[in-house]
Amino acid sequence: MITLTKHHGLGNDFLVCDTAQMEAGAPWAQLAIAWCERRTGVGADGLLLLTIVGRDELSMVLHNADGSRAEMSGNGIRCLAQAAYDAQGRAGNVSYTVHTDAGVRTVAVNPVDAVTVQASVSMGAVDDLDEPHGWAAIGADPARPVRHLSVGNPHTVVGVEDVAIIDLLSLGLMVPHVNLEIVEPGPEVHGITMRVHERGAGITQACGTGACASAWAAAHWGLATPERGEILVHMDGGDATVRLNEPEQGHVTLVGPAVLVARMQLPLPNEL
Repeated sequence: MITLTKHHGLGNDFLVCDTAQMEAGAPWAQLAIAWCERRTGVGADGLLLLTIVGRDELSMVLHNADGSRAEMSGNGIRCLAQAAYDAQGRAGNVSYTVHTDAGVRTVAVNPVDAVTVQASVSMGAVDDLDEPHGWAAIGADPARPVRHLSVGNPHTVVGVEDVAIIDLLSLGLMVPHVNLEIVEPGPEVHGITMRVHERGAGITQACGTGACASAWAAAHWGLATPERGEILVHMDGGDATVRLNEPEQGHVTLVGPAVLVARMQLPLPNEL
């Protein structure tokens, strides 16, 4: 029996497995597919592999629901930190150094109640990327604002008038190798509204790295004006705050909750 915890960050849900209970070489991609399936498994957008390296040092590996490996997740890393915080029986405010496929990130965990923490993640630099393969086939209006950005993983952010009327699923399936965000301004001067199609998971309730990329793009386009250096990002699952140019110029920090949903024990799938 394998012990897992389930968490969500603004509706973007993850299973967390402490790798100490598994042998080296475990078939993590197949386990992610089996456990994340919402009808025959537990159901989640991804499987997070937690390795507790030291008291304040962690390692994270993320497999999407389709088994593919992703470099980074802003919501996922908050969930991973909460899982470690609970597993260690910590109290009060804690800061973790987390090793990821996108590099080292710092996560500050602040407990709210028995099942919720508020966490801020230093997400690193936002960099421009080349246009992803197949983007031209989407046929976006050349006058529409578009940015291709990396926050440790690839994003394409598109400014639109109304995110509710866009067929995001069809567009996302045309560029499945990137995370596709559509954003509209407001309702606040310092806010944007965003929807996302994530590679390896499809349309999700929220995306932390996508919120960072979208806030960065919106500020540069003038779709939103930062208030005290912050952009408020409204997503289907709730709101996150993105601090621009923190802790240094060109970097972003993501702030949002992580919520413990359940602790469970699962048998390994028979076919494995």
